[in-house]
Amino acid sequence: WEESSMVEWKELGKIANRNKGIPITAGKMSELSSKGGNVRVFAAGATIADIDENNLPSNCAHRLPSIIVKSRGYIDFEFYEKPFTHKNEMWSYSFDNRQLGKFIYYFLTTQTDVFRKKAKANSVKLPQLCVADTDNYLIPLPPLSEQTRIVSILDTFTSSITNLKQQITERRKQYEHYRDQLLDLEGKEGVEMKTLGETGTFIRGTGIQKNDFVESGYNCIHYGQIHTKYGLAASETISKIEEPLYKKSKKAQKGDIILATTSEDAEGVAKPLVWLGEGEVAVSGDAFIFHHHQNGKFMAYQFASHRFMLFKIRYATGAKVIRISGENMAKFKVALPPIEEQSRIVSLLDTFEASISNLEAQLKGREKQYEYYRNQLLTFE
Repeated sequence: WEESSMVEWKELGKIANRNKGIPITAGKMSELSSKGGNVRVFAAGATIADIDENNLPSNCAHRLPSIIVKSRGYIDFEFYEKPFTHKNEMWSYSFDNRQLGKFIYYFLTTQTDVFRKKAKANSVKLPQLCVADTDNYLIPLPPLSEQTRIVSILDTFTSSITNLKQQITERRKQYEHYRDQLLDLEGKEGVEMKTLGETGTFIRGTGIQKNDFVESGYNCIHYGQIHTKYGLAASETISKIEEPLYKKSKKAQKGDIILATTSEDAEGVAKPLVWLGEGEVAVSGDAFIFHHHQNGKFMAYQFASHRFMLFKIRYATGAKVIRISGENMAKFKVALPPIEEQSRIVSLLDTFEASISNLEAQLKGREKQYEYYRNQLLTFE
């Protein structure tokens, strides 16, 4: 911009007051955490606890608008304006002027890749920033009026993003309540109660590894992709494998449910994906194919229900890696109305899912807009 000559560059450590943290473990944070806690304590990553100030060391709370440096592990920055402190392995910067603090925070969010590279270079095992990495980092300082203008624009964007996230959270809660009500069919006319073992067959997938993927070949689904790449249903695959491996693999047919039977937690184990593609699809190990003759989407909603969530938590085993067996899943009882009623329920739930997907698409678009304008506004020569 034309007034670039009016931009000063100063080291962050000379602009703000750097704060120290307190010696506290994650376990102690959890122990002291309470709904009425008036001081937020930050640890690495997204770990936080709201703790009563009387249960913390005296005068440890910082009360000015501040930027918290997430200095270890996942490197990031957070702007906070209420009383807070943090673990002593972290640090923060406080500002008498909120606009200045918020402006610098927005600028630092454009520099996270730089700091993450620094952190990796500092430590081989776990990324770690040094105080000097942030203290000595040069910050552009345009006139205060320009800082205020930029902060106002970006605050409007972030407020809009926050509102969309709240709408999605509320809509998903409504959807989950509505879904479980629609699937609560026990005792209703024409409804059969059967175990999954009586309803269909569990078939264990075969050993497809990620290094087996090729650019062109035959459709396959890896159990890990169910956790990270797919929603409730799919008619196309992300990955392909070569013909020899495909021929000897176990395959799901249209309408079958593919279940990721290992996870890092009990809630994620047996995450369902209904295959709606016209041809068969090869399925990796650490997954089960549930073959049946019901409405595929209806059965997927059953596997996603709160009832099944409680069931799988009861039968999941393991410590670091959580698993559930086909034998145990076969014990789960499902309510099976006539196919026509299954289709009606699916149609209602699909409408709800579509409304949530629309909001999520809006959110992605708004986040891209925000990143574009933030980078444009905060690029200085």
